[in-house]
Amino acid sequence: MWQALFEELNDTNFMPLAVALDSRGVEAARPWIEAAKSTYPSLIDENHRVAALYNMVNVPQAVWIDEDGVIVRPTETAGASEAFRKLDRTTGKMPPEEVAASKAAKAAYLDALRDWARNGSKSKYVLSAKEAVSRTKLVTPEQALGNAYFRLGEHLIRTGRVEQGNGYLDEAKRLRPESWAFKRQAWNLDEPGKASGPEFWAAVEALGDEHYYEPAQL
Repeated sequence: MWQALFEELNDTNFMPLAVALDSRGVEAARPWIEAAKSTYPSLIDENHRVAALYNMVNVPQAVWIDEDGVIVRPTETAGASEAFRKLDRTTGKMPPEEVAASKAAKAAYLDALRDWARNGSKSKYVLSAKEAVSRTKLVTPEQALGNAYFRLGEHLIRTGRVEQGNGYLDEAKRLRPESWAFKRQAWNLDEPGKASGPEFWAAVEALGDEHYYEPAQL
């Protein structure tokens, strides 16, 4: 998706920068990056530094930054929808209306990006400084502590102190229950593939009427 958009907009200044939030490092992220055959930069953020700086709690999320380094749209869901929650886990299929909803969310987001790439600061999707600030979710002291616990937990696990590290990851998840990135990485550090298993679906079901992907305000 991003490679096709990058090629489509190659006569503009549009440059996607992909960031893999994967605590398992290069070898875990490599297959996905190679499969995308991207010619734009792809970073691997083992320590979730980008996520901490931009307060990202899920994927895909994105932030729009203009040529002057100004954030014109702060972190938001990047073209994903809640449709996956209707997935039939036996057949791997979704109802047609949910497939359509998923495609519509992706198309709306990509159209907004196209408009920005073509029109720059004149794009109707570029937020004023005041609106961008109002939409920016600042990290609370408790969330910042959760970020620190997460990084410490990762370090302990990498250095062989797994039980102690898992304890810090559990505390990070408690402090930041909204962070699916923390949940996903804790599951995968415990057992590769676990982030798409029963624990993940149980956590999604526990949301009830709450969003998994907060809709982007386009």
